[in-house]
Amino acid sequence: MRITVLGGGSWGTTVASLVAARNRTTLWARNPETAAEINEHHTNHCYLPGFTLPAKLRATSDLEKAVSSAEVLIVGVPSHAFRSTLELSKKVVHPWIPVISLSKGLEQGSLLRMTQVIKEVLPGHPAATLTGPNIAKEIMAGQAAASVIATEDLTVAAALQRVLRRGLLRVYTNHDVTGCELGGALKNVIAVACGIAQGLSVGDNTRAAVMTRGLAELTRLGVAMGGEAATFAGLTGMGDLVVTCISPHSRNRWVGEQLGMGRTLDEILGDMTMVAEGVKTAVTVHDLAAELGVEMPVCEEVYRVVTGKMDAAQAYRGLGVKPGHEAEPG
Repeated sequence: MRITVLGGGSWGTTVASLVAARNRTTLWARNPETAAEINEHHTNHCYLPGFTLPAKLRATSDLEKAVSSAEVLIVGVPSHAFRSTLELSKKVVHPWIPVISLSKGLEQGSLLRMTQVIKEVLPGHPAATLTGPNIAKEIMAGQAAASVIATEDLTVAAALQRVLRRGLLRVYTNHDVTGCELGGALKNVIAVACGIAQGLSVGDNTRAAVMTRGLAELTRLGVAMGGEAATFAGLTGMGDLVVTCISPHSRNRWVGEQLGMGRTLDEILGDMTMVAEGVKTAVTVHDLAAELGVEMPVCEEVYRVVTGKMDAAQAYRGLGVKPGHEAEPG
């Protein structure tokens, strides 16, 4: 099968490496130098230093060339570039082929999930998401992991499951696309909150409380948006939340940690080569919670920090349980 992965970042390159073992795989990288490095040296030092990529994985910076040959299209660009990348791909993509999102974010303005963007830009294509507790470097190192392919048609999901699973990466199927996507996007905001706790050295007990309360928040919002409560207790909810909040490889946790240490958001983001989706998602979640009338105090404090309305230390003073609200949130 001919597979194209759009996005030469750490996760896009990792997924391309996995599927290249059994399929003719092309990786599109926006930067021509990245594409040349992958083809000539089988490395991507900017995003996956120290790892060797499969020799038969081919890369290109020509988007139309990459998309025109695809029988499965996997989109691993950040949420802010997702729609524009699909728009540029629309005129050459084969009809009816599945389109899989790797992005764990929501579109600002429209508040849409990425599979909803796929359906708007490429109507008629089966839209799916691959999500779960997946740290790219650990998977590249051959460590065991589990992921979820979610799409409304479980026959399509089963076919994509066979394409994506490889080695110690186990891939499950799920029909709850809404719940799976929202879990992957919303946990990034909670990871920023946990990172702030790390930067402020407020203790593991506090971080555990924030993670637990955060899970309750994203479940409330997810159910209000049509997701199933059980999904948020699984790999794409609690599983992804835990790894993103505690892993030293988590870029969202790192952003929060730097904020807790007193750095400005502009300084932090200026030092990053990868995108921390939680920063933009915090604004989107604020808008969604207000629209749906869902109370999300942890996410609201993160929103205030990333928009400059308060500093990180003030946010953690605000995360204390308010008098009259001592019941555990659920």
